[in-house]
Amino acid sequence: MDLTNETYVISISTRNSTERYYREGHGWVKESTRGRKFRATAEQVLNHLLPALAGVKPGLSVRVEHLAANRE
Repeated sequence: MDLTNETYVISISTRNSTERYYREGHGWVKESTRGRKFRATAEQVLNHLLPALAGVKPGLSVRVEHLAANRE
């Protein structure tokens, strides 16, 4: 089973939107609710992820999906 960063998609959702973060090539990509893609550093991903995990911002939910089964 492949457990590297490239096999996960992180979704951060509010009531009205969902952002997705995943590895592509040598860096992270943020995909907005409208489907626009932006390059992101690991620090930027953590800056968006940690408040949601800590419960600092109410109404945020985080889902992590493992994609290894789809890639094999």
